[in-house]
Amino acid sequence: MSQSLTITLILSSIFLMLLTTYVLKKGRIPEKYSLLWYGFSLIILLVGLFPNIFTWISNKLGFEVMSNLVIAIIIGSLLLLTMALTIMVAGQKKKTTMLIQEVSMLKAKLEAERK
Repeated sequence: MSQSLTITLILSSIFLMLLTTYVLKKGRIPEKYSLLWYGFSLIILLVGLFPNIFTWISNKLGFEVMSNLVIAIIIGSLLLLTMALTIMVAGQKKKTTMLIQEVSMLKAKLEAERK
């Protein structure tokens, strides 16, 4: 793996960790969601710090160029992250639907009591 790719991966990982920490401190995301982003940045950091291990894995998996493995790992991580976020959004949608139904029932009960 080229030195510029290694440096880019390490700096990108550090930036992502700092960004996640900043957003977490501002209260924009809960802790459980930030763990996904920390995990993603850790994967990027491991690829940057231990290129020899990934070179060996790259050769065993049949990648001709190490950067192709890096791209495959990043795409795979993004797919997993997207799936996790989709599951979270679906859960939030269920909770929102339940909340709307409960509020509607309480509103109907209040209106019935007023009459």
